[in-house]
Amino acid sequence: MFDGNIADQFGMLGEIRACELGRTQDRRAFVDVSRSKSSLGLFAFGECALVLKRHGITEGVLVLDESDRARSKRTKRIYGVHKQKHKVSGGYVNGQTVVLLLLVMQTVTLPVGFAFYRPDPALTAWSKEDKRLKKAGMAKKDRPVQPVRDSRYPTKTQLALRLLQAFKDAHGDIKIKPVLADALYGEAGFMDTASRIFDINQVISQLRENQIIEYKSKKRNLKAYFNTINKGIEVTLQVRGGEQVKATVSSARLKVLAQGKKRLVVAVKYEGESDYRYLVATDMTWRTMDIIQAYTLRWLVEVFFEDWKLYEGWGREAKQLDEEGSSRGLILSLLFDHCLLLHPEQTARIENKLPAYTVGSLQRKSQMDVLIEFIKTLLEHQNPAEKLKELAVLVDDVFQLMPSGKHMVGRDLGRLEPTASLQYRAAG
Repeated sequence: MFDGNIADQFGMLGEIRACELGRTQDRRAFVDVSRSKSSLGLFAFGECALVLKRHGITEGVLVLDESDRARSKRTKRIYGVHKQKHKVSGGYVNGQTVVLLLLVMQTVTLPVGFAFYRPDPALTAWSKEDKRLKKAGMAKKDRPVQPVRDSRYPTKTQLALRLLQAFKDAHGDIKIKPVLADALYGEAGFMDTASRIFDINQVISQLRENQIIEYKSKKRNLKAYFNTINKGIEVTLQVRGGEQVKATVSSARLKVLAQGKKRLVVAVKYEGESDYRYLVATDMTWRTMDIIQAYTLRWLVEVFFEDWKLYEGWGREAKQLDEEGSSRGLILSLLFDHCLLLHPEQTARIENKLPAYTVGSLQRKSQMDVLIEFIKTLLEHQNPAEKLKELAVLVDDVFQLMPSGKHMVGRDLGRLEPTASLQYRAAG
């Protein structure tokens, strides 16, 4: 939630909604939002509540995931920037990591919380030095002891639990069915705590293939168990309430040693895949097919990330400095996603139980609506020509053309030809 006076924030968000519905011309309401700072990411409480109320939301599924955003290699002032593995190139970049909480409902999907992740600098430095000394052959007892994590740098799991608790505190009337998360959160501490927060039994995550389970008093890893002892059968699954796909599925209630308790473990391998992926569920009374189909909803967070980065502005506009600056841009980009859910044409589709429009198409339609509205206002003005001149001056002020570093015009390309007096060097 925002820091500061909650009543003021509701008033501010009311002004935003009034602007959107045409009840006020005070566009400064949008600027006021960017000045508010998010303490942990339950951003725009009033806006989120408005969307939930407008669409009659009473229950849903919470999905947790994290997303990286590459930044400049030399930046020092963008909040939370740290060294990250670059998936495309295989190298490393500087970037930000955001842990995001997404609410998936029968009708719509919307972001409801975020937190910036920052690695502990002391732990990072220790890990680097420990690897160097280990490679040099130094025994573990002679290497420096791992330092205690600084509370100012919580883990992703700790941030995720805080987001879940913040959502529960703010929207306690929303009934949460399962909580879904990837393998990073597949540990007992997270899964049990998430269950307690919402007074539910079902939290679904993933396990690695080499994790050890106990079966008939014998220990073996998941891959060995499901490939030799409990082989899967072919089934047809419904993915996210739509497409039917073929898969090989098996399941068992097994003691997961790393978690110290029995869990329902599901092995699923979609058609064309060679290896199983392993789901783990806290509520062992759910059917295997229901667990798999519920977990397919986690893919929706990937769709959101794509829309968020491509259309909704996070990481693409001007970079503001420090924690407050980063929070401003991120909050505004997420508010944009909320606003599109309240677009009249989107609302009409949802109320009539028709497929919702994509973010990209709604954005383009809204841009053209604004253009048409401007032209209409211009034509209705007493002096259209004079009004157009005023606009031209504003356009020149706001949309300034910037010099490009790609083109060499006005610069020396250098001497790009051989030197006759050096020909003997080539011959020798």
